[in-house]
Amino acid sequence: MASVADVTVVLVHGAWGDGSGWRKVIPLLHRQGLPVVAVQNPTTSLADDVAATRMALASIAGPVVLVGHSWGGTVITEAGNDPKVKALVYVAAFAPEAGQSTGDQVGAHPAPPGLSGVKDDGTGHLKMSVESWITNVAQDLPEEEARVLAAVQPPLGLATFTDTVTRPAWADRPNWYIVSLNDRAVSVELQQELAARLKARTTELPAGHMSLLSAPEAVAKVIAEAAASLAAG
Repeated sequence: MASVADVTVVLVHGAWGDGSGWRKVIPLLHRQGLPVVAVQNPTTSLADDVAATRMALASIAGPVVLVGHSWGGTVITEAGNDPKVKALVYVAAFAPEAGQSTGDQVGAHPAPPGLSGVKDDGTGHLKMSVESWITNVAQDLPEEEARVLAAVQPPLGLATFTDTVTRPAWADRPNWYIVSLNDRAVSVELQQELAARLKARTTELPAGHMSLLSAPEAVAKVIAEAAASLAAG
């Protein structure tokens, strides 16, 4: 029987973020003996982010639990078709169907407050305002930490809202979904709808969108459960 040390967790960050967003989750997974890789996606398009994720997967020999936060959920839905990926974990994340885009899922529900802070920077990229980071995206983190997240955010390519998934990896892999009940950046109703559609093992947290920073223990627990299921199976 395989052990959790044979399972690698690959973490995919969301829009306006980078791999360091997982900095509180990673040590918790390490303590359980899990190897971890955090992908640094350019957030320029679905194809670019999938390519970066696939590059990370190519360097891993064993089974993978692929985890996506927010926009990262769309990325893992496409990149997760890699045969090494044996389970998926969605964290307040999008999970499009074949032919569907992130924008399609956003538009299916009333816009959450966080979208009011999204501005075009004039170069075909989007940025999130500092005020919206504080009040909508990271509202359950100290303001100082929210300001740091705003300061280091990379621009988001406009194409990320219209690029479509070709084949959803969740259709034939076990998956887990963490719903952030106090989310003001991604519709809570959408998250709950997706968790049901995916038939995911669902955990609901009283957290904002950045649960990976405000509730890292709970997020790490779900990821570890997914890894343990592979080791046991």
